[in-house]
Amino acid sequence: MSKTTKLIVLTLSFVLATFAVVGGLGVRANTNDDGSYRQLGVYSEVLSRIRSEYVEEPNIPSVTSGALHGLLESLDANSSYLDPTEYKDYKQRKEGKAGIGAAVSKRYGYAAVISVISGGPADKAEIESGDIIEAIEGKTTRDMSLAEIDGLLTGNPGSTVNVSVVRPRRAQPVKSVLTRAIVTDPPISDKMMEDGIAYIKVDDFPKGRSQEIANKLKAVQKEGAKKIILDLRNSGDGEESEGIATANLFLNHGTITYLQGQKYPKQIFNADPEKAVVTNLPLVVLVNRGTAGAAEIVAAAVMENARGDVVGDKTFGSGSIQKVIDMPDGSALVLSVAKYYSPSGKAVQDTAVTPNILVADNNDDFIAPDEDENPPDDAQQEKQQKANQPDDQLNRAIEVLKNQGKKA
Repeated sequence: MSKTTKLIVLTLSFVLATFAVVGGLGVRANTNDDGSYRQLGVYSEVLSRIRSEYVEEPNIPSVTSGALHGLLESLDANSSYLDPTEYKDYKQRKEGKAGIGAAVSKRYGYAAVISVISGGPADKAEIESGDIIEAIEGKTTRDMSLAEIDGLLTGNPGSTVNVSVVRPRRAQPVKSVLTRAIVTDPPISDKMMEDGIAYIKVDDFPKGRSQEIANKLKAVQKEGAKKIILDLRNSGDGEESEGIATANLFLNHGTITYLQGQKYPKQIFNADPEKAVVTNLPLVVLVNRGTAGAAEIVAAAVMENARGDVVGDKTFGSGSIQKVIDMPDGSALVLSVAKYYSPSGKAVQDTAVTPNILVADNNDDFIAPDEDENPPDDAQQEKQQKANQPDDQLNRAIEVLKNQGKKA
């Protein structure tokens, strides 16, 4: 048997093994329904054509690795295949606790910034929610899995990472060097507004955040608050469990969310009136496209249980659990095994949360001057201009609560 023939046989054997693994993970293969074996025949034919007719001798292991990357990433943004080298690098980088202070996912095939923590490296580089990280260390993120992206952005404190960012309001990518840091979660902020409205801003949901929100709610009620605005705009990071506990602060009955997967038993999270209900005051939740994960669970639970209104833009859409599965050759699968659902049965990751009162974000309409007219020294001025724009979403939330008072 020739070396070339051996290579093809080994490759096809690997493909068969891959399909067997996928079948073992829950993708049922039978000749009557999903046609997996028929697709395997197509894959074998394609591989044979590449081997015999491609313009030059192909790198078959590279082709196979690319196919496995595409197989996993075609499932959802959070599923990934890591070859042995990528997995080794991933584990080493994840040991570093420093990052860029931004929640990142995949959108349009590239790394998309969901939200940015104030004062972190990304914020200092003027990176914002909605920006696209086109490249990391000169390599396009279109060719990276989310696991690889997270690994590259994480590292030791003080180390640097080069990124190229595409911003909606600018034509040209902006290159930045970010110094990784251990970013402190920003505290909850609050203020009393007109008509006894307490405004509470939550930027993320780390462990213990729900208790902090509970304490803040108790404090503003002692100060005379009659209505609540919970601002979850650009809150895109944190623990889903904290979102569930936060929703329970406002709900004394009903389903908050549930978690389910093909092989993952359905787990329902219901509001517990004996557990943590803190306030029955009229409520409005503010959201935008930077609202994700735990914050989306809160918004969906409040809206679908008719506990209050949700005002703003459609959210990002993120809410699933991943499992890392080691492969015999040192590679790994990062596989989504369950999704969070809203009380009405909508997968948050697939449909996001659409407010019952839609108000576009003013920053989406902000047009920055041309790059030549806006040198780096003027970046702070641009940021100030955007900050001075009226907050239509907040103003509408205030209006909604005032109208509730008139109806009462």
